[in-house]
Parts: sequence; structure tokens; C-alpha cells
Amino acid sequence: MSADFLPVELRRVLGDPGLRITAVHRAGGGCIHHAARVSTTRGDVFAKWNDDCPDDLFLREADGLRELRRAESGLVVPEVLEAAGPAEDRPAFILMEYLPPAPGRGSNDVALGQGLATLHRRSAPEFGFPVVSYCGPTLQDNTGETTWAGFYAERRLLPLTKRLQEGGLLGAPECRLLASLVGRIPSLLPAGSLPSLIHGDLWSGNVLASERGPALVDPACAYADREMEFGITTLFGGFSDRFFAAYEEAWPLAAEWRERNPLYQLYHLLNHHVIFGGRYGAQALAVARRYV
Repeated sequence: MSADFLPVELRRVLGDPGLRITAVHRAGGGCIHHAARVSTTRGDVFAKWNDDCPDDLFLREADGLRELRRAESGLVVPEVLEAAGPAEDRPAFILMEYLPPAPGRGSNDVALGQGLATLHRRSAPEFGFPVVSYCGPTLQDNTGETTWAGFYAERRLLPLTKRLQEGGLLGAPECRLLASLVGRIPSLLPAGSLPSLIHGDLWSGNVLASERGPALVDPACAYADREMEFGITTLFGGFSDRFFAAYEEAWPLAAEWRERNPLYQLYHLLNHHVIFGGRYGAQALAVARRYV
């Protein structure tokens, strides 16, 4: 997809009519978006764009990044310069601060664990988020709930179960199994959870080793039980023992958190099955059978 819209938008956003783009370095934007480091006469900017995504996707990404910055966790979060939905002459896009990379990542694991614990201490009156968010291209309904079990069942698992059923991605017996698990969620999750700000999609690809320290990008934010954060960190790996030890030292998790961890992996397995299909459905059903 062409990046021809970038000069006009960057001149407007940066207030520099004479700005020139000197290079566009294409970057990995996951499986969904176009992404690039854009070198200009005013410095480098990171850009993502897409003309085939929800109109508000980048607006909601911007909301998440701003909320992460407000937490003042010590982790690096890029400053949003501009985000917009699609227009007749250009795609939806987000422009943000470019974070120069630092070689290696091991030395940042302790800072990442400590910073994540600090991030999770940012709380709210109820579970949810002021606006919807997206985990990949999947909309997350963040309408507030006073109980964590209610939020997780009604706002996370149930919508994905319905999508899988309506789309014919799982058969009727499998959907009944998932529905049975959703009904059991109040008995499987603790009643005393507190709302914590989570990144929401914290796999290793969304953690950058920047010159200023570990950085978070591509959030799917919500105020949730902080244990949910670790569903995807444990699902795909890439986080060292030093990271978990640093987190636990800063704010210990309940002793039984790993027993509940597959329940949070389940959300991401279901979401990946919606997006990619393949083996994720079978993995999700294996988790469901464990708890039903």
C-alpha cells in the first residue's frame, strides 16, 4: 500500500510546511498493518497505516498508548503524534515517536518486570476501559463491570464464543463446551480481584529493546485482573525467568496464579482461532476440557 499520504500528514502534524521525507524504511507491522520508520528533515517518525481495518482502530491504539504513558511505570511508551480514521484520499493511520533500538535484550528483563508491576498498580473504579480496544483486529467491548469474573466472561470469552459459532469456525458440541466453561468462570476466578491497567497483548513482539529501556507498543488495554496479562506472555514465550522474578519481587502474584493461567491463555487462543484458524481451536478446546 502506498505511503504517498505521509508527506502531507507529517507537514500538518509537525507544523512544518517545508518538511521533506528523506527515506522510508519499511518495518514489520505484524500480520495486519503496513509500518515504517520515516526519516524526515525534522527527524524520524514511526508510522502505521491500513485501508482495510476498523475505522477507529488506530484511534483506539492511541488511547491505549496514552493511558500507558499516564501510568508512569518507568517503561518506555512512544508518544502519539497523530491518529486518524480513513479518509477519501488516504488510509487510517497512526504516527508516533520513533524509538531507536538498543542491541540485546537480556539486561532489560529486570526493568521490564519491575516496570510491568508498577504499570499494574494503576487502578480504576471498575473493570473495563473508557473506550473499546482491539486485540489485533478483534474489537474488545470494555463496558464496565464491578466483578472481574463478570467482565472476563461477558466481555472477553462470550463474544469470541459467539463469533466462532456464528462463523461456523467451531461445531455445535465444541461451542457448547465453551459455553459451559463460560458459565463456570465465577467459580474458577477469585472474587477479590482489583482492576489493574494491563497492556492486554503483551507477547514478545510488542516489547521493544529501545535505547531508553524496555518499551511497550501495540496495546489492547483494559483495567483487568493483572493475572490476565500473563496469559499471552506464557502462551508464546520469549520472557525470561529474570522477568518473572523481577515482577514477583516488585509485586508478588497469588501462589495459585499459574493454575488459573490457562484460563487467560484461552482468550488469546480463541482470538487467534478467529483471526488465523489452524491449530488454535484445538488448543483452546483442550484448555476448556481441563476446567469443565
